[in-house]
Amino acid sequence: MINVIVADDQELVREGIKMILSLYEEINILGEAENGKQLIMLLEKLQPDVILMDVRMPIMDGVEATKIIKEKYKNVKVIILTTFNEDEYIFKAIKNRADGYLLKDAGSEYIIKAIKSVYNGAMLLDPEVTVKVVKAFNLITNEKQSFDNLKHKLDVLTPREIDVAKLVAQGKSNKDICKILFLTEGTVKNYVTRVLEKLELNSRTELAVFVSQAGI
Repeated sequence: MINVIVADDQELVREGIKMILSLYEEINILGEAENGKQLIMLLEKLQPDVILMDVRMPIMDGVEATKIIKEKYKNVKVIILTTFNEDEYIFKAIKNRADGYLLKDAGSEYIIKAIKSVYNGAMLLDPEVTVKVVKAFNLITNEKQSFDNLKHKLDVLTPREIDVAKLVAQGKSNKDICKILFLTEGTVKNYVTRVLEKLELNSRTELAVFVSQAGI
């Protein structure tokens, strides 16, 4: 059973998501929140596995809430719900280690897939959002990375580390990578940690953005 909390300032959206989730026996809806502050207070009493959270909310938005959640509740997974006109929020939430990104109009099966993916330690980035994420990366860092710069960064990775990076970018969990590359889970975990350190990245989602930019 995967315990989920839904956070969105629009009641209609919350009700719609809860209705979708209620159709699946493996999902248990623990609670809901109207904003990030209310969500943080809720986490003092409840212990969800996954949070589905709107990126733009009053009082405290999803970006700030994600930062606090990842600092205080490291095992809680955060999936950001977004629309196409919220570029300025996207990479900031990724920098705060959000585990996934979904468009608000995603289908029910895709939402469930996202919840299961992040629950199992993988990362899920909606393909339709990827271009927006890369664009946000470039805008927020104010440094559009050239191909040569990306190639230079890739040179610090071993062939096996590049293999791992590609699989992470495809949304594979450590267990998935173990089976594909015939490695132990501990070895895969060490590879992921080294890749993030070498590329000076903070999360699997940032790594997915990097791989997309580098074209590997």
